[in-house]
Amino acid sequence: MGSASAADGPTVPEGPRAGERPGRTLERALAQGPVLLDGGLSNQLEAQGCDLSDALWSARLLADGPEQIEAAHAAYVRAGAQVLITSGYQATFQGFERRGIGRAEAEELFARSVRLARRAAGAVERDVWVAASVGPYGAMLADGSEYRGRYGLSVRELERFHRPRIEALTAAGPDVLALETVPDIDEAEALLRAVEGCGLPVWLSYSVAGDRTRAGQPLEDAFALAAGRDQVLAVGVNCCDARDADRAVRVAAGAADKPVVVYPNSGERWDAGRRAWAGAPTFDPGRTSAWRSAGARLIGGCCRVGPDLVAELAGMLGQPVAEQPEERTTGRPGG
Repeated sequence: MGSASAADGPTVPEGPRAGERPGRTLERALAQGPVLLDGGLSNQLEAQGCDLSDALWSARLLADGPEQIEAAHAAYVRAGAQVLITSGYQATFQGFERRGIGRAEAEELFARSVRLARRAAGAVERDVWVAASVGPYGAMLADGSEYRGRYGLSVRELERFHRPRIEALTAAGPDVLALETVPDIDEAEALLRAVEGCGLPVWLSYSVAGDRTRAGQPLEDAFALAAGRDQVLAVGVNCCDARDADRAVRVAAGAADKPVVVYPNSGERWDAGRRAWAGAPTFDPGRTSAWRSAGARLIGGCCRVGPDLVAELAGMLGQPVAEQPEERTTGRPGG
Protein backbone atom coordinates (compact mmCIF):
# COMPACT_ATOMS: atom_id res chain seq x y z
CA MET A 1 0.00 0.00 0.00
CA GLY A 2 1.26 3.48 -0.82
CA SER A 3 2.38 5.94 1.79
CA ALA A 4 -0.23 8.28 3.20
CA SER A 5 2.27 11.10 2.96
CA ALA A 6 2.34 10.98 -0.83
CA ALA A 7 0.86 13.90 -2.76
CA ASP A 8 -2.86 13.61 -3.43
CA GLY A 9 -2.31 14.29 -7.09
CA PRO A 10 -5.19 16.47 -8.39
CA THR A 11 -6.82 15.34 -11.61
CA VAL A 12 -9.10 18.34 -12.15
CA PRO A 13 -8.15 22.01 -12.44
CA GLU A 14 -8.30 23.80 -9.12
CA GLY A 15 -10.89 26.53 -9.49
CA PRO A 16 -11.01 29.77 -7.54
CA ARG A 17 -12.98 28.07 -4.76
CA ALA A 18 -10.77 24.98 -4.44
CA GLY A 19 -10.55 23.99 -0.78
CA GLU A 20 -13.12 26.54 0.37
CA ARG A 21 -16.36 25.80 2.19
CA PRO A 22 -19.69 26.68 0.56
CA GLY A 23 -21.15 30.07 1.34
CA ARG A 24 -24.28 28.54 2.90
CA THR A 25 -24.69 25.78 5.43
CA LEU A 26 -26.33 22.63 4.14
CA GLU A 27 -29.11 23.08 6.68
CA ARG A 28 -29.92 26.49 5.22
CA ALA A 29 -29.86 25.08 1.69
CA LEU A 30 -32.32 22.35 2.66
CA ALA A 31 -34.68 24.98 4.05
CA GLN A 32 -34.60 26.70 0.65
CA GLY A 33 -35.28 23.61 -1.49
CA PRO A 34 -34.06 20.16 -2.51
CA VAL A 35 -30.33 19.42 -2.70
CA LEU A 36 -28.81 16.87 -5.06
CA LEU A 37 -26.50 14.14 -3.75
CA ASP A 38 -23.99 12.28 -5.87
CA GLY A 39 -24.23 8.60 -6.90
CA GLY A 40 -22.32 5.41 -6.18
CA LEU A 41 -18.60 5.98 -5.77
CA SER A 42 -17.51 2.39 -6.31
CA ASN A 43 -19.26 2.02 -9.67
CA GLN A 44 -17.65 5.21 -10.95
CA LEU A 45 -14.24 4.07 -9.78
CA GLU A 46 -14.66 0.76 -11.58
CA ALA A 47 -15.76 2.62 -14.69
CA GLN A 48 -12.42 4.42 -14.46
CA GLY A 49 -10.65 1.06 -14.47
CA CYS A 50 -9.98 0.67 -10.74
CA ASP A 51 -9.79 -2.79 -9.17
CA LEU A 52 -11.90 -2.81 -5.99
CA SER A 53 -11.60 -6.55 -5.22
CA ASP A 54 -10.30 -5.79 -1.77
CA ALA A 55 -11.72 -5.80 1.76
CA LEU A 56 -11.21 -2.02 1.91
CA TRP A 57 -13.02 -1.41 -1.41
CA SER A 58 -12.73 2.23 -2.42
CA ALA A 59 -10.97 3.15 0.83
CA ARG A 60 -7.87 1.33 -0.46
CA LEU A 61 -7.47 4.02 -3.10
CA LEU A 62 -7.01 6.68 -0.44
CA ALA A 63 -3.44 5.41 -0.27
CA ASP A 64 -2.98 3.68 -3.61
CA GLY A 65 -4.86 5.94 -6.02
CA PRO A 66 -6.18 9.19 -4.55
CA GLU A 67 -6.25 10.79 -8.00
CA GLN A 68 -8.88 8.21 -9.01
CA ILE A 69 -11.10 9.16 -6.08
CA GLU A 70 -10.84 12.84 -6.96
CA ALA A 71 -11.68 12.08 -10.58
CA ALA A 72 -14.77 10.12 -9.50
CA HIS A 73 -15.94 13.01 -7.33
CA ALA A 74 -15.32 15.39 -10.23
CA ALA A 75 -17.53 13.25 -12.51
CA TYR A 76 -20.43 13.76 -10.13
CA VAL A 77 -19.77 17.49 -9.81
CA ARG A 78 -19.95 17.73 -13.61
CA ALA A 79 -23.24 15.82 -13.48
CA GLY A 80 -24.69 18.46 -11.16
CA ALA A 81 -24.20 16.94 -7.69
CA GLN A 82 -24.34 19.43 -4.84
CA VAL A 83 -23.13 17.03 -2.14
CA LEU A 84 -20.12 14.70 -2.46
CA ILE A 85 -19.97 11.73 -0.10
CA THR A 86 -16.39 10.82 0.73
CA SER A 87 -14.64 7.51 0.16
CA GLY A 88 -14.53 6.61 3.85
CA TYR A 89 -17.48 4.19 3.98
CA GLN A 90 -15.17 1.20 4.38
CA ALA A 91 -12.38 3.11 6.14
CA THR A 92 -11.77 2.26 9.79
CA PHE A 93 -8.76 2.26 12.08
CA GLN A 94 -9.16 -1.51 12.45
CA GLY A 95 -9.30 -2.12 8.72
CA PHE A 96 -6.26 0.02 8.06
CA GLU A 97 -4.39 -1.65 10.92
CA ARG A 98 -4.83 -5.02 9.24
CA ARG A 99 -2.89 -3.53 6.30
CA GLY A 100 -0.06 -2.34 8.51
CA ILE A 101 -1.22 1.28 8.59
CA GLY A 102 -0.75 2.87 12.00
CA ARG A 103 -3.04 5.33 13.70
CA ALA A 104 -1.32 8.54 12.60
CA GLU A 105 -1.20 7.38 9.00
CA ALA A 106 -4.84 6.30 9.15
CA GLU A 107 -5.83 9.72 10.46
CA GLU A 108 -4.12 11.27 7.45
CA LEU A 109 -6.11 8.99 5.14
CA PHE A 110 -9.37 10.06 6.78
CA ALA A 111 -8.34 13.68 6.28
CA ARG A 112 -7.40 12.93 2.69
CA SER A 113 -10.88 11.55 1.97
CA VAL A 114 -12.34 14.94 2.87
CA ARG A 115 -9.62 16.90 1.11
CA LEU A 116 -10.10 15.08 -2.19
CA ALA A 117 -13.84 15.75 -2.19
CA ARG A 118 -13.33 19.37 -1.21
CA ARG A 119 -10.90 19.92 -4.06
CA ALA A 120 -13.25 18.36 -6.63
CA ALA A 121 -16.06 20.52 -5.26
CA GLY A 122 -13.97 23.64 -5.71
CA ALA A 123 -13.74 23.19 -9.48
CA VAL A 124 -17.17 24.82 -10.01
CA GLU A 125 -18.63 28.20 -9.12
CA ARG A 126 -21.53 26.95 -7.02
CA ASP A 127 -22.07 25.50 -3.58
CA VAL A 128 -20.96 21.88 -3.26
CA TRP A 129 -20.92 20.37 0.24
CA VAL A 130 -18.73 17.53 1.47
CA ALA A 131 -20.31 14.75 3.53
CA ALA A 132 -17.86 12.48 5.35
CA SER A 133 -19.12 8.91 5.06
CA VAL A 134 -19.47 6.97 8.29
CA GLY A 135 -20.37 3.42 7.32
CA PRO A 136 -21.72 0.76 9.69
CA TYR A 137 -19.67 -1.65 11.77
CA GLY A 138 -20.49 -4.45 9.33
CA ALA A 139 -18.70 -2.64 6.49
CA MET A 140 -15.44 -3.09 8.39
CA LEU A 141 -16.09 -6.86 8.53
CA ALA A 142 -16.45 -6.94 4.72
CA ASP A 143 -18.74 -9.99 4.92
CA GLY A 144 -22.10 -8.47 4.05
CA SER A 145 -23.20 -8.16 7.67
CA GLU A 146 -23.96 -4.46 7.21
CA TYR A 147 -27.07 -5.73 5.39
CA ARG A 148 -28.12 -7.83 8.38
CA GLY A 149 -27.17 -5.85 11.47
CA ARG A 150 -27.53 -7.35 14.95
CA TYR A 151 -23.81 -8.02 15.27
CA GLY A 152 -24.03 -9.28 18.84
CA LEU A 153 -22.49 -6.04 20.17
CA SER A 154 -24.09 -3.68 22.66
CA VAL A 155 -24.89 -0.07 21.88
CA ARG A 156 -21.99 0.96 24.13
CA GLU A 157 -19.57 -1.33 22.28
CA LEU A 158 -20.70 0.03 18.91
CA GLU A 159 -20.33 3.58 20.18
CA ARG A 160 -16.73 2.85 21.23
CA PHE A 161 -16.03 1.48 17.76
CA HIS A 162 -17.42 4.48 15.90
CA ARG A 163 -16.23 7.37 18.07
CA PRO A 164 -12.49 7.43 17.11
CA ARG A 165 -13.28 7.48 13.39
CA ILE A 166 -15.90 10.19 13.87
CA GLU A 167 -13.36 12.28 15.79
CA ALA A 168 -10.80 11.86 12.99
CA LEU A 169 -13.30 12.78 10.29
CA THR A 170 -14.58 15.77 12.25
CA ALA A 171 -11.02 17.09 12.55
CA ALA A 172 -10.75 16.92 8.74
CA GLY A 173 -13.42 19.60 8.37
CA PRO A 174 -16.32 18.20 6.30
CA ASP A 175 -19.61 20.06 6.15
CA VAL A 176 -21.68 17.16 7.46
CA LEU A 177 -21.30 13.54 8.59
CA ALA A 178 -23.25 10.92 6.63
CA LEU A 179 -24.22 8.14 9.05
CA GLU A 180 -25.20 5.84 6.23
CA THR A 181 -26.32 2.31 5.34
CA VAL A 182 -27.26 1.72 8.99
CA PRO A 183 -28.93 -1.71 9.32
CA ASP A 184 -30.59 -1.49 12.73
CA ILE A 185 -31.76 0.78 15.52
CA ASP A 186 -29.03 -0.26 17.97
CA GLU A 187 -26.29 0.91 15.63
CA ALA A 188 -28.19 4.10 14.88
CA GLU A 189 -28.38 4.84 18.60
CA ALA A 190 -24.65 4.14 18.96
CA LEU A 191 -23.80 6.46 16.07
CA LEU A 192 -25.97 9.27 17.40
CA ARG A 193 -24.26 8.97 20.78
CA ALA A 194 -20.83 8.94 19.13
CA VAL A 195 -21.45 12.19 17.23
CA GLU A 196 -22.69 14.12 20.25
CA GLY A 197 -20.49 17.14 20.81
CA CYS A 198 -18.56 16.80 17.54
CA GLY A 199 -19.85 20.16 16.33
CA LEU A 200 -21.06 18.94 12.93
CA PRO A 201 -24.56 18.29 11.61
CA VAL A 202 -25.31 14.73 10.56
CA TRP A 203 -27.79 12.82 8.50
CA LEU A 204 -28.96 9.35 9.51
CA SER A 205 -29.71 6.95 6.68
CA TYR A 206 -30.88 3.36 7.06
CA SER A 207 -30.61 0.49 4.62
CA VAL A 208 -34.05 -1.09 4.48
CA ALA A 209 -35.95 -4.00 3.00
CA GLY A 210 -39.67 -3.52 2.47
CA ASP A 211 -41.14 -1.66 5.43
CA ARG A 212 -38.42 -2.60 7.92
CA THR A 213 -34.75 -2.05 8.63
CA ARG A 214 -32.39 -4.75 7.44
CA ALA A 215 -32.50 -6.12 10.98
CA GLY A 216 -36.30 -6.38 10.79
CA GLN A 217 -37.34 -3.40 12.93
CA PRO A 218 -40.33 -1.18 12.00
CA LEU A 219 -39.27 1.90 10.08
CA GLU A 220 -41.46 4.12 12.25
CA ASP A 221 -39.34 3.20 15.27
CA ALA A 222 -36.08 3.59 13.36
CA PHE A 223 -36.83 7.06 12.03
CA ALA A 224 -38.35 8.25 15.32
CA LEU A 225 -34.88 7.91 16.85
CA ALA A 226 -33.92 11.14 15.07
CA ALA A 227 -36.91 13.13 16.32
CA GLY A 228 -35.97 15.99 18.62
CA ARG A 229 -32.24 15.73 17.89
CA ASP A 230 -31.17 19.12 16.56
CA GLN A 231 -27.85 17.75 15.28
CA VAL A 232 -29.68 15.50 12.79
CA LEU A 233 -30.52 17.64 9.76
CA ALA A 234 -32.12 14.80 7.77
CA VAL A 235 -33.17 11.16 8.19
CA GLY A 236 -34.04 8.56 5.59
CA VAL A 237 -32.73 5.65 3.54
CA ASN A 238 -29.95 4.64 1.18
CA CYS A 239 -28.55 1.48 -0.44
CA CYS A 240 -32.02 0.00 -0.91
CA ASP A 241 -34.41 -0.71 -3.75
CA ALA A 242 -35.98 2.46 -5.12
CA ARG A 243 -39.41 0.89 -4.69
CA ASP A 244 -38.78 0.44 -0.96
CA ALA A 245 -37.68 4.07 -0.79
CA ASP A 246 -41.12 5.28 -1.92
CA ARG A 247 -42.84 4.30 1.32
CA ALA A 248 -39.80 4.92 3.49
CA VAL A 249 -39.71 8.60 2.55
CA ARG A 250 -43.29 9.08 3.70
CA VAL A 251 -42.69 7.20 6.95
CA ALA A 252 -39.49 9.11 7.71
CA ALA A 253 -41.14 12.49 7.20
CA GLY A 254 -43.96 11.59 9.58
CA ALA A 255 -41.91 9.84 12.25
CA ALA A 256 -39.07 12.33 12.63
CA ASP A 257 -40.52 15.66 11.45
CA LYS A 258 -37.29 16.45 9.60
CA PRO A 259 -36.17 16.76 5.99
CA VAL A 260 -35.75 13.34 4.40
CA VAL A 261 -32.63 11.98 2.72
CA VAL A 262 -33.08 9.32 0.04
CA TYR A 263 -30.45 7.74 -2.22
CA PRO A 264 -31.36 4.20 -3.28
CA ASN A 265 -29.49 1.70 -5.44
CA SER A 266 -30.20 1.04 -9.10
CA GLY A 267 -32.42 -1.89 -8.10
CA GLU A 268 -30.06 -4.58 -9.32
CA ARG A 269 -28.90 -7.15 -6.75
CA TRP A 270 -25.34 -8.20 -6.02
CA ASP A 271 -24.86 -11.99 -6.20
CA ALA A 272 -21.85 -12.57 -3.94
CA GLY A 273 -21.45 -16.19 -5.09
CA ARG A 274 -21.31 -15.32 -8.78
CA ARG A 275 -19.70 -11.93 -8.06
CA ALA A 276 -22.07 -10.35 -10.54
CA TRP A 277 -25.14 -8.14 -10.64
CA ALA A 278 -28.57 -9.69 -11.21
CA GLY A 279 -32.02 -8.34 -11.98
CA ALA A 280 -33.24 -5.29 -13.81
CA PRO A 281 -32.71 -1.67 -12.75
CA THR A 282 -35.67 -0.05 -11.02
CA PHE A 283 -34.18 3.39 -10.33
CA ASP A 284 -36.31 5.97 -12.11
CA PRO A 285 -35.50 9.67 -11.75
CA GLY A 286 -39.22 10.24 -12.29
CA ARG A 287 -39.78 9.09 -8.70
CA THR A 288 -38.23 12.35 -7.56
CA SER A 289 -41.50 14.28 -7.72
CA ALA A 290 -43.22 11.87 -5.34
CA TRP A 291 -40.23 11.86 -2.99
CA ARG A 292 -40.18 15.65 -2.89
CA SER A 293 -43.90 15.83 -2.24
CA ALA A 294 -43.46 13.42 0.66
CA GLY A 295 -40.69 15.48 2.27
CA ALA A 296 -37.41 14.45 0.59
CA ARG A 297 -34.84 17.25 0.44
CA LEU A 298 -31.54 15.36 0.00
CA ILE A 299 -31.93 13.22 -3.12
CA GLY A 300 -29.40 11.11 -5.01
CA GLY A 301 -28.29 7.57 -5.73
CA CYS A 302 -26.17 4.79 -4.23
CA CYS A 303 -24.77 1.60 -5.79
CA ARG A 304 -24.94 1.43 -9.61
CA VAL A 305 -26.37 4.93 -9.91
CA GLY A 306 -23.76 6.74 -11.97
CA PRO A 307 -23.21 10.29 -13.28
CA ASP A 308 -25.71 9.78 -16.11
CA LEU A 309 -28.58 9.15 -13.70
CA VAL A 310 -27.41 11.91 -11.38
CA ALA A 311 -27.54 14.28 -14.36
CA GLU A 312 -31.14 13.19 -14.95
CA LEU A 313 -31.91 13.90 -11.30
CA ALA A 314 -30.28 17.29 -11.70
CA GLY A 315 -32.67 18.04 -14.53
CA MET A 316 -35.63 16.96 -12.42
CA LEU A 317 -34.48 19.20 -9.57
CA GLY A 318 -33.55 22.12 -11.80
CA GLN A 319 -29.83 21.94 -11.03
CA PRO A 320 -27.12 22.94 -13.55
CA VAL A 321 -25.05 20.26 -15.27
CA ALA A 322 -21.54 21.32 -16.22
CA GLU A 323 -21.10 18.83 -19.03
CA GLN A 324 -22.54 15.61 -20.39
CA PRO A 325 -21.58 12.67 -18.13
CA GLU A 326 -20.00 9.55 -19.49
CA GLU A 327 -21.98 6.44 -20.38
CA ARG A 328 -23.76 4.48 -17.64
CA THR A 329 -21.33 2.90 -15.22
CA THR A 330 -21.19 -0.41 -13.42
CA GLY A 331 -19.91 -1.40 -10.02
CA ARG A 332 -20.24 -3.54 -6.92
CA PRO A 333 -21.79 -2.84 -3.54
CA GLY A 334 -20.10 -0.54 -1.11
CA GLY A 335 -18.48 2.86 -0.99
